[in-house]
Amino acid sequence: MSALIMIVAGIILSFLPAEVGSLMDLKGAPWDNVILQILGAMYFSFGMINWMAKANLIGGIYGRPIAVGNFAHFMMGGLALIKVYYNSHELAMLPLTIIYLVLGVLFGIVLFTHPIQDKTD
Repeated sequence: MSALIMIVAGIILSFLPAEVGSLMDLKGAPWDNVILQILGAMYFSFGMINWMAKANLIGGIYGRPIAVGNFAHFMMGGLALIKVYYNSHELAMLPLTIIYLVLGVLFGIVLFTHPIQDKTD
């Protein structure tokens, strides 16, 4: 789920930065579109990493960097979104805040618990 969310966000930010910027009430500075496109590239890349790792045991030793990266991204983003929502009380921010916090908690569980191995051998 996180991979698809990030890939879609990456595509939207990469190809529609001016439209996203106008929805965010950005002033239209020359760097705004470039920063949104770079952010879109980051989201798309992170989503592709998650998609490629979907068949691996994320909590295992080889998948641990993916769990750490996702946990850090979603928890830090969720906390930042809580701050924005607290200061603005804009209801449009609430669904994104909830998604970020839920994914942060889920990746935290994956990161801080031991993965269960399949014992069908």
